[in-house]
Amino acid sequence: MTELTVGDVVAERTVHLTRDSLVRYAGASGDFNPIHYRDDVAAAVGLPGVLAHGMLTMGLAVSTIEEWIGDTDRVIEYGVRFTKPVVVDPETGADVTVVAKVGALDDESARIDLTVSHAGTTVLVKAQVRVRIA
Repeated sequence: MTELTVGDVVAERTVHLTRDSLVRYAGASGDFNPIHYRDDVAAAVGLPGVLAHGMLTMGLAVSTIEEWIGDTDRVIEYGVRFTKPVVVDPETGADVTVVAKVGALDDESARIDLTVSHAGTTVLVKAQVRVRIA
């Protein structure tokens, strides 16, 4: 790892989700809640549309640093708070953008702050991953 400074952007990416992405994730995770694939069910419970799984969004966020960190065993802890859902349009899908920035450093670890957004809105707050750097 190169020398780090608070404020450095260490990784960023945009992931395009489609309804197919949600079906594949449901199969892998076993989460077949119909709000993740049926518009009528999502509308019936007052949602603005079919939603990406929260754990899918959380996983996309932390996996953004995977190439930078090189070894996922270096992850010490990870946490987020969900604030807004990612609505996945049946035609256009949804883009989730993640920017990973150094938030704090000590001798052995770095806190990486993840900014996670969809359609210009932050969807995860307090998204932070602590990684071992020593």
